[in-house]
Amino acid sequence: MHVHIVDPSAYTPPYDHALSAALANAGAKVELITSRFGYSSVPEGDGYAVRELFYRHARGDPGSRRRTAARLLEHLPDMWRYRTVAERADVIHFQWLAVQAVDRYLLPARPTVLTAHDLLPREPRLGQAFAQRQCYHAVDAIVVHSRYGRRQLIDGLGIDAAKVRVIRHGAFEHLTVQPAEVPLPRELAAVRAPVVLFFGLLRPYKGVKTLFEAWRGVPDAELWVVGRPRMPLDPLRAAAPAGIRFVPRFVSDVELPAFFRRADIVVLPYTRTERLDWSGVLATALAFGKPIVVSDVGGLGEVAAEGAARLVAPGDADALHAALVRLLGDPQEREGLARGALSAAKGSYSWQASARETLALYRELVP
Repeated sequence: MHVHIVDPSAYTPPYDHALSAALANAGAKVELITSRFGYSSVPEGDGYAVRELFYRHARGDPGSRRRTAARLLEHLPDMWRYRTVAERADVIHFQWLAVQAVDRYLLPARPTVLTAHDLLPREPRLGQAFAQRQCYHAVDAIVVHSRYGRRQLIDGLGIDAAKVRVIRHGAFEHLTVQPAEVPLPRELAAVRAPVVLFFGLLRPYKGVKTLFEAWRGVPDAELWVVGRPRMPLDPLRAAAPAGIRFVPRFVSDVELPAFFRRADIVVLPYTRTERLDWSGVLATALAFGKPIVVSDVGGLGEVAAEGAARLVAPGDADALHAALVRLLGDPQEREGLARGALSAAKGSYSWQASARETLALYRELVP
């Protein structure tokens, strides 16, 4: 079976790589159709081909207005040109539709699948949520990563239940076996206290303010807040209690392992939102076998139900404080959660399982 995995804007290179490699290992012929990722190098194709067919002339720094404008100008002709390339594939699996308002009219005349990484846009512009719902109606099948995500699309958005398939997000094990890891910066490597890690883009729904409130009074430990800000950083610094270090930048794949290996606990204190299904940070923490504390939002609670994470109510700083203090003081409980994380990563949240279920979905769509 010839499969195209399509991520025009290269929003999720780790996911694209892991899914493509797993499908190829399961016997599919896979091409990843994407664009150049501007922040760092990305994994080379492991049994699959990579074709950067989108935004080949875009200039400007990653995330800059100039580059965003250039991509918008190229998007329509690139999508139109891709329709011809897509004729050679049996199935087209879009990871993202970058400009939903027009993309639903430009889908190739082949069986199409869309992964709902965000059930709805997390920071929607005018009309974007409506356009995303229309894209769901336009494709042949939709992949979500949790039972929660399926319920949201069916009950909340009115999507045909027959189109929505739950296929779990695999753990990013390829990040744990890179040939050239970069060590921690010297000032972080010198830390001897236990470390709680918050990792990923800083956005309002990530619950950083609740985390800071919960951190007050946590003894003899450090909280590392690591990731590129997508919200004003100065108010966060001003609100931060003692014992917090910021690494406010993009962290590349080769730098990432050092942060996760050093962490004693990984925390995802996300606030309640109907837009979130799952988390790439959670997929990374599972792969590294870390004790994890998550808010009960989206499909994150389904991981906790398997013994792979500790669950707290979203927005409850007292409950989060209690969970962190308890885990920091109980090595045996941390060890149990770590075993649960590794077990989930090698079992129900493995890419092998995900690839089998994804191929089964493709076969249903191909005559």
